[in-house]
Amino acid sequence: MSEFAANFHLLRPWGLLLLLPAAALWWFVRNAGDTTRRWRSVIDPDLLKFLVVGRGERRIAPHDVLLLASLVVVVAVAGPTWRRLPSPFGEQVPPAMFVLRVTPSMTTTDLAPTRLDRARQKIADVLKARDGLSSGLIAYSGSAHLVLPPTADPSVVTGMAGALSPAIMPREGDDLADAVKLAARTLEDGGQGGSIVVVADTVAPGEAERLRGAADGVPVTFLATAPPQAVAADTNLAASVSALGARLVSTTVDGEDVATIARRLAQAPGAPVPGSAERWQEAGYWLTPLIALMALLWFRRGWVLPA
Repeated sequence: MSEFAANFHLLRPWGLLLLLPAAALWWFVRNAGDTTRRWRSVIDPDLLKFLVVGRGERRIAPHDVLLLASLVVVVAVAGPTWRRLPSPFGEQVPPAMFVLRVTPSMTTTDLAPTRLDRARQKIADVLKARDGLSSGLIAYSGSAHLVLPPTADPSVVTGMAGALSPAIMPREGDDLADAVKLAARTLEDGGQGGSIVVVADTVAPGEAERLRGAADGVPVTFLATAPPQAVAADTNLAASVSALGARLVSTTVDGEDVATIARRLAQAPGAPVPGSAERWQEAGYWLTPLIALMALLWFRRGWVLPA
């Protein structure tokens, strides 16, 4: 009962406007069926009531049934409902874009075997936790490059990430801002929403200012692939994370970092799927038997009620 009271509404409230023609039809049929109306102008009213058969009787006439049936039909047309229908599309998890820093500093061995190898491992672990959901890859150093748009095949993403090294990057440097913009643009072109995961060990000085607004509202998670003490002392990294409005996740050995990122990605907002809007179970059809019964009663002359 509480669900009914809290959620009851009409899917087509404009249908209640049909009450106006229903009332007009009842009034017309009622007056047309008044057999004494034409005699009132020629016979004295005090005398007429004694000449009418069935005087003093209260009667439910067919036009009264018509009015009641019209009310029920109008309510059915208005679409009463109070129960939600589950979406046929199920839960939609948007894609993720991994932005991987590929610079000489990522070959440092303070995270065995190297920071870059550890980054690849973490990306593979996150992809496994996402269980085949779409993910893409961008590599950057002094320039940003789309390696792979979002795909549901994690082996392709890990294979591409494994082939990246500083030696093949066309320009040295640290252009994280352009990489984030490219990731946001790729997600926008896909039209499914999504989020960005930056995987880097540090950020170049002065990059924080360029990062403001670079994600264009897309949620960003920053996985720092450097030892915890280096991450804590890196003011450029902290400023960049703040400029992006990102969640900073430090690399761990127990998989907590992977679980945190996977949760964040699962909660990222996605673009609405056509036809996936909230749907309600219409209850108007339950009134059909009542309407049919009233239609049958229309063929009776009426009922006489006791005085």
